[in-house]
Amino acid sequence: MAKLSVERTLRKARSHKRNGQMEEARKCYNSILELFPGNIRAKQGLAELYQPKPDTIAGKNPSGETLNQLIALYNKGQIATVIQECDRLTKEFPQSFLLWNLVGAANNAQGKSDEAIAAYNKALLIKPDYAEAYNNKGVALQTQGKSDAAIAAFNKALLIKPDYAEAYNNKGIALQTQGKYDEAIAAYNKALLIKHDYAEAYYNMGNALKDQGKPDEAIAAFNKALIIKPDYAEAYNNKGVALQTQGKSDEAIAAYNKALLIKPDYAEAYNNMGNALKDQGKPDEAIAAFNKALIIKHDFAEAYNNMGNALKDQGKPDEAIAAYNKTLLIKPDYAEAYNNMGNALKDQGKPDEAIAAFNKALLIKHDFAEAHYNLSSLKKYEHSDPQVVQMGRLYADTNISNEDRCYLCFALAKSSEDLGNLAEAFRYFNEGNALRKKNLAYNIAQDEEKYSKIKETANSFKTFSISASGEENIPIPILIVGMPRSGTTLVEQIISNHSKVTAAGELNFIKMFGSSLAEGKVEISGIKLRTARNQYLNEIKKLSAGRPFVTDKMPNNFFYIGLIRSALPEAKIVHVKRSPAATCWSNFKHRFVSKGLGYCYDLLDVVHYYQMYEDLMLFWDEHYPENIYHLDYEQLTTDQEPATQKLIQYLGIDWEDSCLFPEENKRYVNTASNLQVRKKVFKGSSEEWKRYEEFLDGALDPLINV
Repeated sequence: MAKLSVERTLRKARSHKRNGQMEEARKCYNSILELFPGNIRAKQGLAELYQPKPDTIAGKNPSGETLNQLIALYNKGQIATVIQECDRLTKEFPQSFLLWNLVGAANNAQGKSDEAIAAYNKALLIKPDYAEAYNNKGVALQTQGKSDAAIAAFNKALLIKPDYAEAYNNKGIALQTQGKYDEAIAAYNKALLIKHDYAEAYYNMGNALKDQGKPDEAIAAFNKALIIKPDYAEAYNNKGVALQTQGKSDEAIAAYNKALLIKPDYAEAYNNMGNALKDQGKPDEAIAAFNKALIIKHDFAEAYNNMGNALKDQGKPDEAIAAYNKTLLIKPDYAEAYNNMGNALKDQGKPDEAIAAFNKALLIKHDFAEAHYNLSSLKKYEHSDPQVVQMGRLYADTNISNEDRCYLCFALAKSSEDLGNLAEAFRYFNEGNALRKKNLAYNIAQDEEKYSKIKETANSFKTFSISASGEENIPIPILIVGMPRSGTTLVEQIISNHSKVTAAGELNFIKMFGSSLAEGKVEISGIKLRTARNQYLNEIKKLSAGRPFVTDKMPNNFFYIGLIRSALPEAKIVHVKRSPAATCWSNFKHRFVSKGLGYCYDLLDVVHYYQMYEDLMLFWDEHYPENIYHLDYEQLTTDQEPATQKLIQYLGIDWEDSCLFPEENKRYVNTASNLQVRKKVFKGSSEEWKRYEEFLDGALDPLINV
């Protein structure tokens, strides 16, 4: 053993001794004495281990057996019994720092943080170098929201005990609550250097990375936690949340199911599963998951809030607002519920009430980036607007997450545009889009493959086409397709203002029941096609309100025209086409709620995607030349009446003048165009992109005059 190794072993021995790990200290001293029997410091250290310590003199602490029994009761959750026994024992052993530490832990477990801190302080008066009491005091302070004081306590623990992994881990949690993610991650890494198999530190690091908007790194950390601790339900749950932010809802649901297998009464996992199901366009299943969460945890404000979101997606704004109000009864300072209520009110065409809700959210939570973004869509900014200053300060904060910065970029782009600073607006649009693309981990190759698969399967559908003659074909679906922001919402408003038409909005049913066939994931057969048909018709019948026609305005159903023509031959397909450059620019300007529009967040991606979409529409025209009605958005806005009459004639519905007044349609609109479509049809919007032409570096040139 070299001299350096002897010094290191002596330091380890002293550290073990300070921590009460006497057997480990003995091993260190004996390992030195085996090689160097005359080493004075090792001999002295070993001798001191056999001398009674002042704080273990009989009468100061209860016996080790008594303390172990109390700890066993604590671990079994019998906290009241522990407190009762400690009350009795502290009268007999008032100078027992071990007992006072246990009193603190038991009180903290009961949510009595003040009593816990008082007990830890008593322990520290008796033993000022008691690292465990400082660590535990820090945990109690953190539960009170006093993160600065908590961090100070953890630092004191670490001064006494530099290799205290748990204190580094807890310090990381406190730093994370302050939004200091880099410092938190540094603390978790220090914990892991000391304790390599520390599953909780990997789990907490995953949470910090997730909050930073780094889902790939977060998932890697959660996976490391699960390798060490395979029954870690919380790690599965939070891994699911990270997957969800990437739009991987199937994988997220699988993670939540694993969490629930381990912990069947895990309300948070049911709540998160509900969110994933909502993202998949399955609001009924989502609401069922939220209800399960609420059965387990009756005062679960977040589950009521998320249920409101699912009801909003179902086009039930009144029920959604009722759910948000239940949330606020439980948690009056829940800014997210006010924010979501604002969105529901906006979709109802109540901008003033929506603005009031967003302002309440921001009053509670000044740094609520999403609420700033939502509010930005409802107002015209002026130079004196204090919200612009607030958003600028938030944007300058280097500790905000990528997700929040993304929201702020889109909101600041809107304010800069309103104030006439287009160069600044374009810079914000660029940054916001780049962040959104990164957060979604989008690569256009995934859409290139989808377009290719759709074409490959097209001919197979014709072999199994269904004849609907002789069947009761009510309601008849009217499918309005096209690129997002091409005018599909306006067209649905026009058609659904007819007395025989019910507007169902953007339905996910075609994708849900038929995408696996259309994308070649399963083999096409007549039985499968008939099943998809029946499932779709059953769903839209529930939404028809007894009317003979139902609109389905899911723009991306243009992918599935081959499927639609074969499974639903009676369906009417209206393809809305707007100026390509205007459409792509409008896509780039919007931060969509949907996670499935990753191509929108890069000008080169959106142009390439548009070209693939246009090529696919030409492909469908070759296959079904008489079965798709192409509606020119520009013509509709410049020559409204004749364009509308031709549209209604194609649908086979008697003319009604109400179709000329879509702004009078009072239905609920849950799309990015919800305010725009409540105004009279206006022309000229397709020219707005030209204001930014000097900043585009020719990105839209391939689409001009197309």
